[in-house]
Amino acid sequence: MALTDLAARKLKPKDKEYFVADGGGLALRVRPNGQKAWFYRYRFDGRPRKTQLGIFPDLSLKDARIELSKFREEKDAGIDPGMAKTEAKQKRSAELTFKELIQEFWEVELQHKKSGANTRAVIEKDCLKPWGWKKVSDIKRRDIVVLLDRVRKRAPVLSNRLLGYLSRVFNFAAERGIIDNSPCTRIRKPTTEKARDRVLTDDEIKLLWNCLDLENKDVDIYRVSKLALKMILLTGQRPGEVAGMRFDEIDDDDFWNIPADRRKSGDPNRVPLNDMALEVVKQAKAYSGNSVFVFKSSYKKKKPVQRHALSRAIARHWEEMGFDEKWTPHDLRRTLRTRLAEIGVSDIVAERLLGHKLQGMLAVYNQHAYGEEKREALVKWEARLKEIIGIEEPKTNVIDLGVHRG
Repeated sequence: MALTDLAARKLKPKDKEYFVADGGGLALRVRPNGQKAWFYRYRFDGRPRKTQLGIFPDLSLKDARIELSKFREEKDAGIDPGMAKTEAKQKRSAELTFKELIQEFWEVELQHKKSGANTRAVIEKDCLKPWGWKKVSDIKRRDIVVLLDRVRKRAPVLSNRLLGYLSRVFNFAAERGIIDNSPCTRIRKPTTEKARDRVLTDDEIKLLWNCLDLENKDVDIYRVSKLALKMILLTGQRPGEVAGMRFDEIDDDDFWNIPADRRKSGDPNRVPLNDMALEVVKQAKAYSGNSVFVFKSSYKKKKPVQRHALSRAIARHWEEMGFDEKWTPHDLRRTLRTRLAEIGVSDIVAERLLGHKLQGMLAVYNQHAYGEEKREALVKWEARLKEIIGIEEPKTNVIDLGVHRG
């Protein structure tokens, strides 16, 4: 006789577990502890088999019968439903969680990239809490969109960066057979970005230089950070490269040799240090002590000042410094590049000075290092900078004797 929900509820536990059949192979197992569970009992390849469908009353009699029909269809198709369920469970258990995926991504790819540690930190900050123990296959496009919306409210540009990082993570997962397809497809950038074009005017450069004077106590920026900002304006190198500048990177010819592993492009750059830049190095030495770094961190003994510290310093003080419009340390690099063009430095020399690769056939056939041309460019720039900030060149005492010949 078929069971009813009421009859199933009234079944009492006994000293040993027992089964009560409903029909078609469906049976309710009752254990001594009172737990009741639905089972499908069947024969496969001549052997008796059984597989659990669910716990009663969480799984009702009606729903148990629906599940039974699915399992019977598998059996009729020549599939052992119990074995298929076990294999599916094992496969599910073996699937990577998002946290495990990030670790694999780190070991295979990220740790070999210069920006790998920063990329991992950005991903983990916003993704580990909601997704850390979630199976990668369970993370859907909607999950990503909701997370990006939350990040965008706090940091609009960062939400774009995070989407880029996650796209690579899930493509990596697809490449390695962890998932079939990336859930990041067809997701647009959360924030519309405008390319930065901020270039400091002459008045702003003069204002900045005065604010970065070590004796100027009205602007409460760490003195080493002030010097590092000066170095960016003097050489046009990236804030991160300047922040990590080492004394052993400066050779006897007063060239600063930035190694490939500290460069975004992955190739080295040789930058001449002229008088004003060498003076900055000399001033920084007073604060670096025995450190190998020119611009030593104020709170980490064996570390240089961090690139983010320079950005934070400007973010906190630009209005206090008297600027009408916000700017960033990277804008100093753009300012130098623009001014090099204004004073007649060729695009090739300017681009090589900034460490940009030449494009097209020039990159193939032109292997000239442009060392002296770079130095001449920065000599011109320092002369122009002195005009802007009001430093007069010392007058020469050399007399042109040809004028006084009798």
